[in-house]
Amino acid sequence: MRIAALVLLFPALALAEPATVIRATELKQSPATDAAGVATLAENAKVDALERKGGWTRVRAEGGAEGWVRMLALRYAGSGEAMQGDAGVAQILNVARTGTSGAQVTTGVRGLDAEQLANAKPNAAELKKMERYAASRDGAEGFAAKGKLSAQQVNYPREDGR
Repeated sequence: MRIAALVLLFPALALAEPATVIRATELKQSPATDAAGVATLAENAKVDALERKGGWTRVRAEGGAEGWVRMLALRYAGSGEAMQGDAGVAQILNVARTGTSGAQVTTGVRGLDAEQLANAKPNAAELKKMERYAASRDGAEGFAAKGKLSAQQVNYPREDGR
């Protein structure tokens, strides 16, 4: 009996979540900054969030276009509110998903997953941008001197974690 109830609830968990684009943003073909653009979504465009991968969310726009946008470019339905069109089980799941306190949820990105690491490719243009942030030895020493900082030796942790 419990298994049957879970099987009936599973499709409700897979429903797309309505969201709004908070600023004009490019819809990408894949979840990467250098991916080809599919379309441009206007500020306040309504989308359905379909899937999340790292800092990206796959969405379907009202016109049917699908692609990836940065997770932080979206605003979801308010906490504890039923999503438009939710009724019955879906509304119960929505409350369970967001809580009823009205508190906002902050999501962080933890980094790359194993698949992203395995498929990583160098991006010379991005590396060039990063190199502009590097401090020269003289600049770093001058900064340290102004802050009355001194060099300290830090040993690498041992493999056994001690």
